[in-house]
Amino acid sequence: MVNGWFVGDFTPCAHATTAAEVGVKTYKAGDVADAHVHRIATEVTLILTGEAEMNGQHLMAGDIATISPGESASFKAITDVVTVVVKTPSAPNDKYLS
Repeated sequence: MVNGWFVGDFTPCAHATTAAEVGVKTYKAGDVADAHVHRIATEVTLILTGEAEMNGQHLMAGDIATISPGESASFKAITDVVTVVVKTPSAPNDKYLS
């Protein structure tokens, strides 16, 4: 799979669908993801392990952040972090730097 994404409307994937995208993402402490928006998809992020900051909010294992279409999302790993990300619907080209 590419960059942890394994379900969605792209290849390769374990399950092809237009309904959603699912990925497991790993970050090292200090990693930062560029702030971005989705115009179509809602993005739900579960912090599986570790601690992170999303949109200025401190999140720990078990916390969930939901980002609506048009809302900017920023991410910084405070510790090593593993996340599970679900986007609905699957919209592979729906990521715009903000």
